[in-house]
Amino acid sequence: MLETVFRSEDLPMADRFDWWREMACQTHIPTVVRSDREQDFRGTLRVLDFGVLQLSAMTHPALRVRRNWKEIRQSDPETYCLTLPSRGTIRFGQSGREAELGPRELMLYDSSRPFHGWISPDGDDHVSHMVMQIPAAVLPLPADRLGRITATRLPGGTGIGALLAGHLGELTRQASHLTAADVARLSPLTIDLLAAFFAHHLQAQERLPPETRRQVLRARVRDFVQRRLGDPGLTADTIAAAHHISTRYLYKLFQDEEMSVARWIRHLRLEHCRRDLADPRLLARPVHAVAARWGFPDAAHFSRLFRAVYGVPPRDYRVQCAETGKHRAENVNDHSIARSAHSQP
Repeated sequence: MLETVFRSEDLPMADRFDWWREMACQTHIPTVVRSDREQDFRGTLRVLDFGVLQLSAMTHPALRVRRNWKEIRQSDPETYCLTLPSRGTIRFGQSGREAELGPRELMLYDSSRPFHGWISPDGDDHVSHMVMQIPAAVLPLPADRLGRITATRLPGGTGIGALLAGHLGELTRQASHLTAADVARLSPLTIDLLAAFFAHHLQAQERLPPETRRQVLRARVRDFVQRRLGDPGLTADTIAAAHHISTRYLYKLFQDEEMSVARWIRHLRLEHCRRDLADPRLLARPVHAVAARWGFPDAAHFSRLFRAVYGVPPRDYRVQCAETGKHRAENVNDHSIARSAHSQP
């Protein structure tokens, strides 16, 4: 994927703030930007291109921003922007509303309407936040409905908000490892999650296309499974019950995946066990405890599964990793995923 990184430290001190202001306008939207730290400004800006979406991750000192009708007439990309701070506080006003948000909270604003904001640190010199730019045309919700939740604090710590915030965080962390094919798959999913998040807060789920609802349900199921891998009782039946769907519909939901639901869960558990066994910090933890941590209460059954997939018993695998002094988790048996998908439980 296309990732661009800008660092003010690469420029002379006197040029840094003007450079930042120019980059912010070029990569984001034309905005009047001011700071009390203009003389010694230090900031970093990462711009990630996800097809029709653009995700920016930035760290900088306190800023004041304003977009008036003048800037809107000069240039309006007709986008919505979703911001999520990870450090510091954002105060923002648009359409007669004012919002203040901190970490694990989100806020939407509209490039086609004037706004003003203050971004300030909390006991630190810098703030960090993400901004996702979303073309209005890709959202299945009308502007008059979305306008009701701009400049409004939206929770990002629970439910669909936590799912979306976690997804955006993973995109920034994994960006350098994503291929063009990955972006082509992730961009529609991200749009679906965004639409579902907005529809949830507008109580307008009926406006979502059926495929968007399915994509979001799949994302919810994946998140549910990842957080409960250590539960031996995690099965297709319990997953379906937790999401108020039939087991048959759950299978249908994932019918195009490479693995069945049960094999996918087993693969995830084995991968986590493999990584723990390769971790020198966990050498004192018994193999059976590693297995139990990831949902394998029967040590003998786990040992048979592990050997069938990776070619060696778990104890031997741990010894091999300890002897080489390296984590072989990413290099041993490249065909293990395929074997995990086809091996018998």
